[in-house]
Amino acid sequence: MSPADQKPEQEGRFWTEPSFVEVDGLATAYRRKGAGDIVLFLHGAGMTRTWLPIYESLSKSFDTLVPEHPGFGDTPRPDTLEGFDDLVLHYDALIRELKLDKPIHLVGHSLGGWIAASLAVFYPERFASVTLLQPMGILLPEAPSADPFRWSPEETGEILFSGAGANYGEYFEGGDPVENAVREYEESITFARLTWNPRYDWKFDHRLARVTIPVSAVGFADDRYIPVAQIRRWAELIPGAEFVLLSGANGEPASHLANVQQPDKIAEIVKQTASRAKR
Repeated sequence: MSPADQKPEQEGRFWTEPSFVEVDGLATAYRRKGAGDIVLFLHGAGMTRTWLPIYESLSKSFDTLVPEHPGFGDTPRPDTLEGFDDLVLHYDALIRELKLDKPIHLVGHSLGGWIAASLAVFYPERFASVTLLQPMGILLPEAPSADPFRWSPEETGEILFSGAGANYGEYFEGGDPVENAVREYEESITFARLTWNPRYDWKFDHRLARVTIPVSAVGFADDRYIPVAQIRRWAELIPGAEFVLLSGANGEPASHLANVQQPDKIAEIVKQTASRAKR
C-alpha cells in the first residue's frame, strides 16, 4: 500500500498507517510505495512507525518496501527471537509471503545493515544488489564502536546526530508519550537481545566472500558511533564492493543518521548501486 495521506493529529509528522502481513504467524508491519524494481529497506534500531523522507525519495525510482523488524515498531517480538539467524529466516519468509519476484535491491542501515549482510550471505542469489549504510556487525579492534548501552538519553541524540540533533526534533515529536516510552523500551530490549553479546559476527570475516553481487559500503564521515574504518573493512571483505564516503552537507556533519540528514543523496547512492546490477 501507499502510506496514508491522513494521520491522527496526535501522531508525529512522519507517522503513517502500516500494512500487515502474517510471516510464520507473526503480524509484521510494513510500509510500501512506488513502482519498478524492489528496494527492501531494513531500518536501524529506531525511528520506526514512520515513512521517512529517504523512503519517499527511494519510492520515486523503486517499489520501496520498509518492514519493521520483529520487536520494533508495530511488529511484536516473538519469544523465539534470539539472534540474527531468526531474522534471516523471518525475512526469507516475508519475501516469499509477499511474492517479491522482481529484482530486489537490499538496503540496510546500522542494525539493518547487519541484517542485510546476513541475508545476502545466506541467500546471495536472491538479491540484485546490496547497499550497506554505516552497518553494524564486524569486529575491528583498532577502531571499536561506541557503546550505546552506556549512553544517557541526552547523549544518545548528541552522538547519533554528531551534535546536529537540535535540527531534527520534528522526527521525534508526536504520539502519546506513554505509548512512545513503552515502545522505545520494548525496542531497546530487542536491540539488547540481538547485540549485547557479542556485538559483531566474527564469521563475517570469511562468510562475506559469498556475496558477489554489486555492493556499496557507505560510510558516514562524521559518525561518532561506528568508525568509518569499519565500513572500509566491510568493503575489503566483500568481493568487488565499492566503498563510498558520504561527507557532511549544508553545514552539518555526516552523522550516524545521515540517512535522515541527506535522504536524496543516499537514495542516489542506492540507485547507482542498483544500476551496477544491470550492466
